[in-house]
Amino acid sequence: MDMSGKDLLKLSKKEGWEEVRIEGSHHIMRKDGKELAMTKVYPAIVRKEDDGYWIEFPDLPGCYTDGDSLEEIMENAEEALGAYLAVKMEYGEEIPKASDINDISSEGIKTYISVDVNKYHKDTKAVKKMLSIPSWLAKEAEDRHYSLSKVLQEALIEKMDLA
Repeated sequence: MDMSGKDLLKLSKKEGWEEVRIEGSHHIMRKDGKELAMTKVYPAIVRKEDDGYWIEFPDLPGCYTDGDSLEEIMENAEEALGAYLAVKMEYGEEIPKASDINDISSEGIKTYISVDVNKYHKDTKAVKKMLSIPSWLAKEAEDRHYSLSKVLQEALIEKMDLA
């Protein structure tokens, strides 16, 4: 069954998914509080160096990383790919289409790397939230020139182990 993007969007909404935001040409969907994974897969080339490995993505200029072991290079590759694609999305740039791995000529080891881009893409738009704290604490923070917004952000990041 052939289905257009609009048809898929209608079907998703009918199934209970809500559109959270649009990133370039990508519709980010959520259901039951969880965002739909935006998995992307790209071919990569791994090369062995004297003191470790390095990996590059032929479809993504400037996207590469290195590591001391194969385990480290694979972790670093996922992070590099996720961060690269997240930045493209944040700037509204088109995400390049992945090549077929068989169309890539290289002396290195060809492999695929996959990533859930949502893991690396954060909506950084600030939102206002009202909160209450004791007046003495507000005064003490003001006297010390603390930004309550910044302190709250840092505390939440630490509390939720997001750093």
